Amino acid sequence: MGRFFYIQLIWEDDLHYLALDQWTREIPVNAGRGLIVDRNGEVLAANRANFGVYARANAVQDAEQSARILSDALGEPYEVLLRKLTDKSKSEIVLSRSAAKETVEKIAETEMRGVYYARSDERVYPYGALASQVIGFTAYDRSGTTGIEGYYNSYLAGENGEILFETDLVGVDVEGSSAAFYPATDGLNVRLTLDYRIQALSEEVMGRALAGSSAKAARAVVLDPRDFSVLAMVNLPSYDLNEIPRNDMETLNALSRNALVSDVYEPGSTFKIVTAAADIEEYLKGNGRALDPATHVFSSARTRTVDGTTIKCWSDHKNGKHVNQTLAEALNNSCNPCFVDIALALGKETFYDYLAKFRFGRATGIDFSGEAIGMLLPESTLRDCDFSRIGFGQSIAVTPLQLACAAASAVNGGYYYSPRLVSEIYSSDGSVREKLKPALVGRTVSKEASAMLSGMLEGVVRDGSGKHAYIDGYRVAGKTGTAQKYENGAIAQGKYVSSFIGYFPANDPRYLALVIIDEPQGSYYGSTVAAPCAKEIFEGIIQIMNIQPQEAI
Repeated sequence: MGRFFYIQLIWEDDLHYLALDQWTREIPVNAGRGLIVDRNGEVLAANRANFGVYARANAVQDAEQSARILSDALGEPYEVLLRKLTDKSKSEIVLSRSAAKETVEKIAETEMRGVYYARSDERVYPYGALASQVIGFTAYDRSGTTGIEGYYNSYLAGENGEILFETDLVGVDVEGSSAAFYPATDGLNVRLTLDYRIQALSEEVMGRALAGSSAKAARAVVLDPRDFSVLAMVNLPSYDLNEIPRNDMETLNALSRNALVSDVYEPGSTFKIVTAAADIEEYLKGNGRALDPATHVFSSARTRTVDGTTIKCWSDHKNGKHVNQTLAEALNNSCNPCFVDIALALGKETFYDYLAKFRFGRATGIDFSGEAIGMLLPESTLRDCDFSRIGFGQSIAVTPLQLACAAASAVNGGYYYSPRLVSEIYSSDGSVREKLKPALVGRTVSKEASAMLSGMLEGVVRDGSGKHAYIDGYRVAGKTGTAQKYENGAIAQGKYVSSFIGYFPANDPRYLALVIIDEPQGSYYGSTVAAPCAKEIFEGIIQIMNIQPQEAI
């Protein structure tokens, strides 16, 4: 009685499933994958109707004739198809994952026994290589693999259905039986924060820079400093999402990697924005160790010696250069020794507190897989000579996204948000299923410190090293950077990373861009290589958004 009770009640569902599996065969009904669109609704990832063709060897009546018909229709070798159609070790055989509608109609007209088909859409990308590392791609089974396709796959994929056919134990259709249809549930659509116009503009600008400087790579990220929405992400060289090099995994991994999120580098002088922000904030808070940003005059000596290590300025300081500098002038001249002075004056504990506030050494929280956290030496093990170098962007490694977010927070009033690539999830009828609102993580500096810093950075573009980013009638601010590269722990001679981080309007930031040129040949200074790219991007945004000029201060 106990065994009877177990079989009838406890084991019932499992036995029912086993029985159903024995006398039915299923054909998948694939769910329509959701669209990926930009912030304006422009479709960046869509679907093209295709069909999967399947067979059950046990139900095929004339394998040789069927193989000839299918070979002609599908363009597959006759021998391969014949081998599949006679392989009775498998209940279901995939003959084609992507057949055109016309092909399927041609096959259906022959009324072959044991051959079936079901819709199986193919993923297509209308803009090819545009934002390829951000959008990502799908696997052969249409599941998301990388990028947004992978991160938001649970929303995009939907739920597959199936068609059930009644068969005997060897898989032959039962005469007079009817098929049961279980519909698929299509996936949801994903709206990005990217603007395809700004993305295309940025890719065009960086493409010219890559070719013109014969560089190893060219990258750019454009943010809205008001909420850290990502407007563009450029990684060059790139690849066409419609022609994925799946047979060369090394190439595919290199080209599909979003280096702005996953790779780290020494930021160089662009990091001085963070050091200056910390000093200004501490001075306004009344910290006696902080240097007065308005009146403190830095030593005109070209070098500083820390722990027996000599740190030099890029300039020779001849002909009155870098003499009697205030903080604003030190930013204009990008004078390294001045920022050594600031770091040492603030001290490790205070400076590391600001590094934590600006989220160095930790993830920004972007909705994207594979984010690196950078490299930040532990405070307790840090020598003064290494610590002093952090003040001007050496002895620390950051992701480009980390630096862009830190700079955005330093100049937007001190608000640090989690950067985001997706703004909402919505269904095909337009109803919003999930809204991804800006997430404020914390404060870095006060509005007063932020405004003071922004005024100085505007001077860098107007009067200093960032002149090549100046746009008449628009208040552009920013900072240049030129960093040497290291290989096997030593400086790689002749290899540099040239960068510029800028934004506008300086008094109310709306667009911020970080431009990075990796290993440019010939001229390698950020002021001459990267700053002009940012200017072109900003000029393009001004035209796209029809932004009117401002009166100069």
